[in-house]
Amino acid sequence: MSLYLILLTASGAVPLLLSFDKRLQFYKQWKTIFPSILLVALVYIIFDVNFTNRGIWGFNPEYLSGIYLFSLPLEEILFFVVIPYASIFLHESIREYFPKLELPKSLNKGLLTALIALSVLIAVFNTDKSYTFYISLKLAVALLLALLLGSRIPRSFFITFLVILVPFLIVNGILTGSYIDGEVVWYNNDENLGLRIFTIPVEDFAYAFSMILYNMLLIEQLKKFAKK
Repeated sequence: MSLYLILLTASGAVPLLLSFDKRLQFYKQWKTIFPSILLVALVYIIFDVNFTNRGIWGFNPEYLSGIYLFSLPLEEILFFVVIPYASIFLHESIREYFPKLELPKSLNKGLLTALIALSVLIAVFNTDKSYTFYISLKLAVALLLALLLGSRIPRSFFITFLVILVPFLIVNGILTGSYIDGEVVWYNNDENLGLRIFTIPVEDFAYAFSMILYNMLLIEQLKKFAKK
């Protein structure tokens, strides 16, 4: 089994097993979770294929299974299913045990507005850096959608994301070269800010936040549609 696949298995196994916990009963949300994950994954995979083909990032075959789909390693495609599922599970688990853990409405709105403005500014001043430009705009749109929809999700997600960052730092740290020789995923630093936390490009944090937020916003809308 490839290192990348081992990391994905370790990330997804526990959340999947605990989905049947009597208190959480997370499996009952699958009818909205999996359609959301697949739809969001499709969008991210399209951009992933494009960026891989353009050399904005790439993959070290030494740590892969050797199976490719649409010019992407199988592991990379599975990433867009396993990681969002594990992250949403962790978010929902925290919410189950700490239902009052959320930011005040006014603070949430202010934070959303400030981050939208910051994301747009970063994009505007980095049009020559494809990854920075792309993910800044994607984050701005996700935050704007949350604001326009009047979603309550960010009020708790801003907090739960700090917990999600713990496994993120471990898994993404290994993928980007921490604790191993070389990298599983490499980046062309001409296409990003060149700033890293440990070995992780700062853009990856916005990438993770936006991907999970898009999923949860879509799940929220699917649940509303199902009630009609």
